Amino acid sequence: METPFLALIILFIVTPLIVIYLEGRFSILKKIGAVLICYGVGLIIGNMDVLPDGAGAYQNLLTEITIPLALPLILFSIDVKSWFKMARSALMAFLTGLVSVLIVIVAGFFLFRGSIEDTWQVAGMLVGVYTGGTPNMAAMKTALDVSQELYIMTHTYDLTLGAIYLVFILSIGQKVFLWFLPAYKPLKAQNNSTGDMNMEEEFESYDGMLKKKTLVPLLGAFGLSIAILGTSYAISLLVPKDYSTAAIILLITSFGIGFSFVPKIKAIKKTFQLGMYLILIFSLTVASMADISKLSNISFSLFYYVALAVYGSHIIHIILARFFKIDADTVIISTSALICSPPFVPVVAGALKNREVILTGLVVGIAGYAVGNYLGVIIAYLLKAVPV
Repeated sequence: METPFLALIILFIVTPLIVIYLEGRFSILKKIGAVLICYGVGLIIGNMDVLPDGAGAYQNLLTEITIPLALPLILFSIDVKSWFKMARSALMAFLTGLVSVLIVIVAGFFLFRGSIEDTWQVAGMLVGVYTGGTPNMAAMKTALDVSQELYIMTHTYDLTLGAIYLVFILSIGQKVFLWFLPAYKPLKAQNNSTGDMNMEEEFESYDGMLKKKTLVPLLGAFGLSIAILGTSYAISLLVPKDYSTAAIILLITSFGIGFSFVPKIKAIKKTFQLGMYLILIFSLTVASMADISKLSNISFSLFYYVALAVYGSHIIHIILARFFKIDADTVIISTSALICSPPFVPVVAGALKNREVILTGLVVGIAGYAVGNYLGVIIAYLLKAVPV
């Protein structure tokens, strides 16, 4: 490998590490989020004309392998059994949240398909991101063979509108939701304080990853992730070529969930963080491949579609939650987990002044990671088959 390209690979691997370090040091960067920072840095690098000729091959390689390797690592940490132990209100909040997202995205497809190219791909990505966050959206990019520009533009609008949503939730959201939904009733018999104290450590902190007792098992988990990718690729060869990539993602998701039932694998610490680190590599790399000149032509239809998915799903969710008598805090933490992903759950719970809902939010968010890829692929291909 020539020196310029070795430096290129190091750049994309080391930069996210620097971002993670700085995010841990400065609260303002933590609020912005590592994913958004990596996208910004990637856009700058890719449009400064500093990358060597032929860099695209290495960028493509990184974007193609990071997501398939990240998904099992993220899914290893899920606790499927806990889904069935959720209180009725939490389970109903999860199900009504999924239904709300699907209704709005399918409706938006028919509303905007005449003005947005490859609307079915956008629909698949939106289902992914609003059920499992960035990892699922990135998985949909791979599974549906979405172009770099369409992916970046859709994700940019999602980040912008998602930031507005988060500001609303962290400020007056609870008061507004209480106009329509009943107040949360504190738990009497169950005390979750001990578990809640570990949630940030569980899903956000990268501290201690390089210690031998953590690193060795983590490398084993990474090796298992590689094996899952290889096995999934081999099986996908039996599927028609047009659907092989989608099959790989779904197989990886299934294997990841399956291995989460193995106690020794689920007990490995920091698999979630390692998966998110790979997501950051993907974010940086895919952004560096985007041409800002093409992104400057704002697609209002696409912006409106994303806005409809974010805010329209909330309106429907509130209506359904009112019908099923789900409390305001449970709905807020559930929608935040689905739209913003589990790492935001402790932040939102802090704004609600309700630590009891943290576990609910995390379970809902992780469940979204698991089902989002299936739903995204299914909805996308069903809509693709709809005659014009």
